Amino acid sequence: MLSVNARLGCARPFLKWAGGKGKLIEQFVTYFPDGFDRYYEPFLGGGAVFFYLGDRFPHIPKFVSDVNPDLINAYLCVRDDVDLLISLLNEHQLKHSKEYYYQVRANKFKNAFEQAARLIYLNKTCFNGLYRENSKGEFNVPLGKYKNPNICNVELLRCAAIALQDTDISVRHFVDVLDRAEIERDFVYFDPPYYPLNSTSNFTSYSRDFFGESEQTKLRDTFKLLAERGVKVMSSNSDCAFVRELYAEFNIHEILAARAINSRVSKRGKITELLITSY
Repeated sequence: MLSVNARLGCARPFLKWAGGKGKLIEQFVTYFPDGFDRYYEPFLGGGAVFFYLGDRFPHIPKFVSDVNPDLINAYLCVRDDVDLLISLLNEHQLKHSKEYYYQVRANKFKNAFEQAARLIYLNKTCFNGLYRENSKGEFNVPLGKYKNPNICNVELLRCAAIALQDTDISVRHFVDVLDRAEIERDFVYFDPPYYPLNSTSNFTSYSRDFFGESEQTKLRDTFKLLAERGVKVMSSNSDCAFVRELYAEFNIHEILAARAINSRVSKRGKITELLITSY
């Protein structure tokens, strides 16, 4: 049973995630469909859109997924026993140091809650909150320069737990949404790894699963099949000729975003992204 002191409507992402949409929600509002009965998000990441829409449509069925099993495990643990997770994070908070960080980074845990606490701990203390895996699926981001990182934000976690109740959370490939979303009152939002603007901006490998041109094309095909069923579909991506050509038959909108994750401060700034809708 969920033992929390939180209120419905206060939820927001509890993880910092590359490409997170928290700062773009106000620009998205105009483009969300007027109403829908079921919501699907196959690239969950930090979940900013999920939490925003969950506040406004608390009673509709929601189905969220991602190919990253550690990420999905963290969401499941927040949903199912946030108090246990909080107790484990408090232990990390007490033990945090440079040596402890690399010790935790080098190990994985068989226990689901210990593994979820590990992910959140590393996310709160690693460089820029960047999630990145090598070809072996090992987290390999160095320690960030934080004087006093807030590893266990109790209110944030408890609000997220409230929002995640009764949500279907699973490890799935994005194509699996074709087996689930099929009616006009369904709404699907895709937030895939973006197509790189150039060779130095490639964040498509945030996990061991590469997301290149063939995957982008498969995503467009999935978007199109859903749209042909009458499902309302929205997708984010980078503003480049390749993406614009892929989605030329749909509605393409420009969104002004900030590049927040870059090792060089001079490379951070405003840039246009695309929001594509089938409606």
